[in-house]
Amino acid sequence: MIKKHIPNIITCLNLFSGCIALAVAFNDDLATAAIFIGVAAVFDFLDGMSARLLKVKSNIGKELDSLADVVSFGVVPGVIVFILLQNSAGNFQPVFFGYGILSYTGFLIPVFSAIRLAKFNLDERQSDSFIGVPTPAIAMLIGSLPLILWQIGCAYSGIFIFIKQIINSPYFLIPLTMVLSLLLVSELPLFAMKFKNLRWKDNKIRFIFLGISVVFIIIFQFIAIPLIIFLYILLSIIGMKREKRG
Repeated sequence: MIKKHIPNIITCLNLFSGCIALAVAFNDDLATAAIFIGVAAVFDFLDGMSARLLKVKSNIGKELDSLADVVSFGVVPGVIVFILLQNSAGNFQPVFFGYGILSYTGFLIPVFSAIRLAKFNLDERQSDSFIGVPTPAIAMLIGSLPLILWQIGCAYSGIFIFIKQIINSPYFLIPLTMVLSLLLVSELPLFAMKFKNLRWKDNKIRFIFLGISVVFIIIFQFIAIPLIIFLYILLSIIGMKREKRG
């Protein structure tokens, strides 16, 4: 039956998008690479949804999904950080195999993404929620950095100059990479965007998250992406504390 292969075809489109992102990233077009991370994230959402709707979940689909995610949401953001660090630190870092040694810090992202995905496949606690920040969230946060630089462009106002200086600083990029790597494998419980119904009582935190996210995107555009990721973590922590009290 053809329908059992539909989710896997969509997963392969996720992987294909990640490969395109890698190609354009190594051509120093980080903004386009970030856009293809977003395309891969759409396919990643659709493959799981189609598997549930068609009732064709399989072990090979689960493994294929993780392999695609390692590329699209692990290797690609790692390469983006690698190139940002190479451009930001320039000649101020020792060279190793033709590249600045600090730039290789970016590859912590694919390493910890692979560990996170391997844990996810074995962890039965993560059927309706997540333990640790999902790889697509980390990838989109990293992908937002070149998109923010593109959005700001040649703006000369004080706040935009400050944002550009921060994003282009190794003193920001290296600690950010380390923090995000740890969040991938942390024991932090996070809600999943899975709606079993549309009742407010059962999905209050999801509706609040979506509403604030839309407002952020309208106001801040690409600058909203890291704010949305931090909002997601914050709401998850608040929700977890309320559950413990309840």
